[in-house]
Amino acid sequence: MKYINLVKLCVGAAQIEDLIAWQSSRAWPEGQPMHVTRMWPKREDELLAGGSLYWVFKGQILARQKMISLQEVIGADGIRRCAISLDPNIIRTQATARRAFQGWRYLTREDSPPDLPQTRPAEVPLPSDLARALADIGLI
Repeated sequence: MKYINLVKLCVGAAQIEDLIAWQSSRAWPEGQPMHVTRMWPKREDELLAGGSLYWVFKGQILARQKMISLQEVIGADGIRRCAISLDPNIIRTQATARRAFQGWRYLTREDSPPDLPQTRPAEVPLPSDLARALADIGLI
């Protein structure tokens, strides 16, 4: 089965290390970090067939985590939400500009940035204003 990915702003994190620190500081059920979102993805089967959650930091996709499962959680307010269980391994990707948006969006395999080689542990991202300008004119 062909899979699809999600892309999500990493709110409150300026860099990948912030996400790593936040996920490391919590006790997760079954040792897998989770991200809770209000909307339940309609394409669940495609997401769980090999999809990842791609994280956007300051206007650029810089990392991803494989999705393990989707679970229903009910908040203290009684609202049904979707908890996305993630592989604890955060994989750095090629920096790719992404405009701000709310919630999450689907991201096809073809439009997903490639992973960085393991021999290159990080990529220095373009300044966010330059990345947005280049994206606006279709160069990245």
